[in-house]
Amino acid sequence: MRAFDTNRWVGLNGVILLVVGIGIAIRAPALVLVGVVGVGYAAFAAFGDAPEPTLEIDRTLSEDAPDPGDEVDVSLTVRNVGETWLSDMRIVDGVPPGLEATGRPARMAAALAPGEAATVEYTVTAVRGEHTWKDVRIVTRNPSGSRERYVERAVETMVRCIPTFEAGSDLPLRGLTTQYSGRVVTDVGGSGVEFHSTREYRAGDPVKRIDWNRRARTGELSTLELREERAATVVLLVDSREEAYVARNTAGQNAVERSVDAAGQLFTALVGNGDRVGLGAMSPSDCWIAPGAGTAHGVRLREQLGSHQAFASTPSDGKFYWPLWFNRIRRRLRRDAQVVFLTPLSDQTAARTARRLDAHGHLVTIVSPNETGDTSIGSRFARLERELQLMRLRRAGIRVVDWGEEPLRVAIAAAERRWSR
Repeated sequence: MRAFDTNRWVGLNGVILLVVGIGIAIRAPALVLVGVVGVGYAAFAAFGDAPEPTLEIDRTLSEDAPDPGDEVDVSLTVRNVGETWLSDMRIVDGVPPGLEATGRPARMAAALAPGEAATVEYTVTAVRGEHTWKDVRIVTRNPSGSRERYVERAVETMVRCIPTFEAGSDLPLRGLTTQYSGRVVTDVGGSGVEFHSTREYRAGDPVKRIDWNRRARTGELSTLELREERAATVVLLVDSREEAYVARNTAGQNAVERSVDAAGQLFTALVGNGDRVGLGAMSPSDCWIAPGAGTAHGVRLREQLGSHQAFASTPSDGKFYWPLWFNRIRRRLRRDAQVVFLTPLSDQTAARTARRLDAHGHLVTIVSPNETGDTSIGSRFARLERELQLMRLRRAGIRVVDWGEEPLRVAIAAAERRWSR
């Protein structure tokens, strides 16, 4: 609790003395009488401190695990359980930064007698992530309003909104693979579906892989070698620094939210195809899941994308130190891992990260949500700078998916046509 003066009646005493003095000087009883009345107001203003509230606070939600876009009704009830009359009380609920109260405001003014309660009701629209309510802020005043008492009370409330990511379009993967079977065609001979070469027959070779045409022509036994299909090791790396929270307009998603949605679509498709998928964040908040496969691993990835603070809908307050982060991510990446880097390319740091990872032998594919516009000189300059970065990255041999307002699968298909030329 903190109590302080509001300075509402500052200068009143001086005015009273001035009026009384003038009344005495000019022998005007009316002015002296006004001054006497003013003395009564001054005494009223100085009388009493702001009351110390004794409150019972309860917050309830209509749903604590909604889907994105669902409306959640919030009810905050404040009850005066003390013996003091609270003649002037203001209540403001601590709505999480990622949520916004709609309809009615998350605040109210009330006067509560002992035992009485007041309730404020409002609605928030659920967005992805875990959202914890902040402290309820309460201000009480004495009857004259000359003193205020500021109180903060914690009421633990959290809503958890985890989206169900649908599999999007497959992102064509590149050559680095693991020893596990999968869908990326390699130049390694073995078991597969595409012809690679022939070799001498060895005892124990499968009968179905014997080259019977050559046997009929030459009488020699030989074995067909097919191109092996192996699983890729892919790390989805989301740029969620403060610089990445850019948006074309305030009504739509920012680039980080779009990147997280894209990562959800990609990991669902990759895990479903048997690839080994990991997750990381270029963020002040450390987030890392080593590449893996299987249903349980997919569930863990989805949980992290939906709730980890590194992927919050608002920027983190922490400081980001690129050299420390880059050294850490380099130690974590396996030699055979390729990186799908999801970034709006809003500054030079993002492009430098992609080039450095590529230089260390990790094949990099950039999926870049385009949140630049042309409504102002600044936005046009940002758009031109981003286009220059895209051009330099492509010249360096790094694949880029330039993702505008179209669905992700359309952007991937357009980029794939570019890569195949």
